[in-house]
Amino acid sequence: MSKVYPSNLTYAQYEFLRDLLPEVKSGGRPRIVDLWEILNAIFYVSVEGVRWRALPGDFPAWQTVYTYFRNWRRDGTWVKIHDCLREFTRIEQQRHSNPSEAIIDSQSVKSAAMVSELVGYDAGKKIKGRKRFMTVDTLGLVQHGRSSDSLGNSRRI
Repeated sequence: MSKVYPSNLTYAQYEFLRDLLPEVKSGGRPRIVDLWEILNAIFYVSVEGVRWRALPGDFPAWQTVYTYFRNWRRDGTWVKIHDCLREFTRIEQQRHSNPSEAIIDSQSVKSAAMVSELVGYDAGKKIKGRKRFMTVDTLGLVQHGRSSDSLGNSRRI
């Protein structure tokens, strides 16, 4: 078990997510890593903004953690987790699990220094960078689907 970090899941949170994670593949080697540790490592990278290679040594090897992250992104596990948490939150807020209304929301993201390609200027927020758009429900929860930036580049969210 690794040290306790602010980004770590509680056991109750892990129990909630555990059923949404893919089962062990049949015919392969048995899993030797704890998925709770894998999730904590992924959330550590996400919250702290560190590189995969900068994971503290008390987490599983960064290559292992990144492989789980990448595989779950490819097979749709993260989307499934997101959708389940969104539905749970809506029900907890005494709303219907599927929203009946949607809002297009935007965010201006400041670009790194010395980046000159494909950036613009948001005069309202006085930020040089990119503007991205997402569809959210009335609680501000992101709807899965596609997102696009101000240049029309779309990506799956």
